[in-house]
Amino acid sequence: MATAGKVIRCKAAVAWEPNKPLVMEEIEVAPPQANEVRIKIVATGVCHTDLYHLFEGMHKDGFPVVLGHEGAGIVESVGTGVTEFQPGDKVIPLFISQCRECRFCKSPKTNQAADRYDVMALEETRLTCKGKKLLQFLGTSTFSEYTVLNQIAVAKIDPAAPLDKVCLLGCGVCTGFGAAVNTAKVEAGSTCAVFGLGAVGLAAVMGCKAAGAQRIIAVDINPEKFEKAKVFGATEFVNPKDHSRPISQVLAEMTDGGVDFSLECVGNVGVMRSALESCVKGWGVSVLVGWTDLQDFAARPIQLIAGRTWKGTLFGGFKGKDGVPEMVKAYLDKKVKLDEFITHNMTLDQVNDAVKLMKNGQCMLLFLG
Repeated sequence: MATAGKVIRCKAAVAWEPNKPLVMEEIEVAPPQANEVRIKIVATGVCHTDLYHLFEGMHKDGFPVVLGHEGAGIVESVGTGVTEFQPGDKVIPLFISQCRECRFCKSPKTNQAADRYDVMALEETRLTCKGKKLLQFLGTSTFSEYTVLNQIAVAKIDPAAPLDKVCLLGCGVCTGFGAAVNTAKVEAGSTCAVFGLGAVGLAAVMGCKAAGAQRIIAVDINPEKFEKAKVFGATEFVNPKDHSRPISQVLAEMTDGGVDFSLECVGNVGVMRSALESCVKGWGVSVLVGWTDLQDFAARPIQLIAGRTWKGTLFGGFKGKDGVPEMVKAYLDKKVKLDEFITHNMTLDQVNDAVKLMKNGQCMLLFLG
């Protein structure tokens, strides 16, 4: 492309400081260096993890930053040493890389890599604005018209894939779906409970259905979400606000002692405990899916001594370069829903409106272009 090897000036939504609105800026995106890929972002979703960094985590060293990590785009140019990608390829940025060489990538037991990001905003960046370095959120920064990633953090996808739909596979849908299928390993004929019906929770419901669960109980304090959950496969609905007893007791009564599998998709330590205690003793499995790192979580030892398993998942257990293209194919084959997640189509200039909608419990798609 004509821009190859040159600095690109483009629009991006910059978070200059925590707990403040994003600012539309013209930024500079440097050419990709060795083993890097520069991508024109076509579409990106808004995920609660973006809001977590901006409004909850608010680590002072994590700003200024370009947020966004749930995107899809087209390769604009590549740096030296890149052989897997070429300009024009459709791709999805990955916030968990897959080098295929480290002990983690070679292990079937995890989807994490040796260079897994331990901070939410990487200092290594190709983005600048007004002479200042902009951190890249989770190494991706999809709230920008262009971004640069290492080739091990990019997945090539089917050229037939609609980028304005499959961008949702960059985080939320894979996270929830994989939590059920890969991490919990939901079994056919089982009973499941999904706590929280945002995009991740709805994807978890979809994963439970794909795995053949017989009963899928959707739990949320917003009853307006129940109809949408039914679209993805939920069979029953419980609003904790409708009960004076702990929700775990309500579910235990509904299921003859507890559910086989529970998935916490909120990122709330209290809900995590409720999800665990909702599992049947002996074999119940509860998975932490929602992201938070602000508080400790706790449970009584007897809950685990009695045979329950408590585990967590990151990106639904998918190895990015392998799993994301497979999920794209599943969508194209109509085995996975994506269109039904989209509630709003917006432009990058409307990013603060999108953030407000997300804070109010909406899931949406943010178009760039």
